[in-house]
Amino acid sequence: MKKTLCIAALALTAWTASSQSQIKTLKDAYKDYFSIGVAINMGNIISTEHALQIKQMYNSITAENDMKPINTQPEEGVWNWSNANNIANFARINNIPLRGHTLIWHGQTGRWMFYDDKGKLVKKEVLFERMRTHINTVMNRYKGQAYAWDVVNEAISDDPNAEHPYRESLYYQICGSDEFIRKAFEFAREADPDALLFYNDYNDTNPMKRERIYNMVREMRAAGVPIDGIGMQGHYNINSPSETDFRAALERYSEVVDHIHITELDVRVNAGMGGQMEGEQGRNELTPELESRQVDQYDMLFRVMREHKDVIDNVTFWNTDDAHTWLDGRSGSSGRSFPLLFDDNLQPKAAYYRVINF
Repeated sequence: MKKTLCIAALALTAWTASSQSQIKTLKDAYKDYFSIGVAINMGNIISTEHALQIKQMYNSITAENDMKPINTQPEEGVWNWSNANNIANFARINNIPLRGHTLIWHGQTGRWMFYDDKGKLVKKEVLFERMRTHINTVMNRYKGQAYAWDVVNEAISDDPNAEHPYRESLYYQICGSDEFIRKAFEFAREADPDALLFYNDYNDTNPMKRERIYNMVREMRAAGVPIDGIGMQGHYNINSPSETDFRAALERYSEVVDHIHITELDVRVNAGMGGQMEGEQGRNELTPELESRQVDQYDMLFRVMREHKDVIDNVTFWNTDDAHTWLDGRSGSSGRSFPLLFDDNLQPKAAYYRVINF
């Protein structure tokens, strides 16, 4: 116990020392605009220094992976709540609101959702019943704590030449239409009438995909589907989006919903999902030139978001610091991304000061 207390004291001293020159924390800087969230995992909350930083900086928490379908229900009827509960309990104990992510997604979902015991795709009626059970079980477990959920994730195609706007996921293949999206939101509203329900996607500022998302949400809301908001993932880079495209997306989405969340924000300095960088690969270091461009991009994003505080409720960063980004080490990636406001040692970067000092 003495050793643990000593480590905690040292971590608190280190973090406090690094914060002495800061005028405001992120959540305090934006208290008149929108909540500032962070996606976390078990590694973040068992680290004393990370836990202290999370409590100081943020007023919304998302489970980075531990509430996704493959983790909560790896096999049909087999539920795994360990990590999800730990993250929810951390949020509860520290009085930080919880944002749920995600319920229906073509990725990180067990094969059991789509196939029968003979290895054939199930009928849509079977799929819908499995979806309903999963959504109800997960949402009811965190009902009253999770204020919002990403109900359906990444259902829109990136292919400009596609015959229809939807990703050819197993959900779509089984249904032959967008019916699974409609059903997912209906099931989610049944499970928790009070939670805000979001459609969440990446490449959200691309004009083609923006219009596909807008049209889908507009048509579904007109038909009574309970979509409360649009989640713009915000996996951006130092070249993209342009201010014109970012502003246009926010204004377009605000025509059809009253709630926009930036759900997975990071600004990478290498190529990847969420905006191309003309073939540039990863970096070995964050050079002054790259950091300057990153500062400018973060500055633009937050300036435009502040201007749209009437519709933006929350901005969530996808993990705490550059050492814990999901981008590095992914299949097909090279070099490093350096995408967040804090460096490998959890120290504020130049972009952090630009974001809070406006």
